[in-house]
Amino acid sequence: MIRATTLTALAAAMALTACGKPGERVLFDGKYYPAKLSKSGVSREEFSVAVRDVGQGINGAREAGRFEGTTYCVETFGDSSIDWQPGYGPEDGRAITEDGTLILRGSCVKW
Repeated sequence: MIRATTLTALAAAMALTACGKPGERVLFDGKYYPAKLSKSGVSREEFSVAVRDVGQGINGAREAGRFEGTTYCVETFGDSSIDWQPGYGPEDGRAITEDGTLILRGSCVKW
């Protein structure tokens, strides 16, 4: 489950993006982390997120990945709940490729 402080931060970031101009980038720890979400597995609930430029700071990269996953789940299923795969969640964040990309994997929780 996502902690209340994380939800507050995500809500604030989403609110800021809604007020900005189209195409503006969302920053984490003051930096931009390019992130791409891909559906993985058989069901639409399963996804992976690749976050580049991890060298700028692991915490910002983790939050950028969490933001992409949360945005996908909210837009697709109407809920922000995510079950992150062990070792591939934003709290773990151990899956960093040789080119400096953070890989997160999870499933949207449908109620």
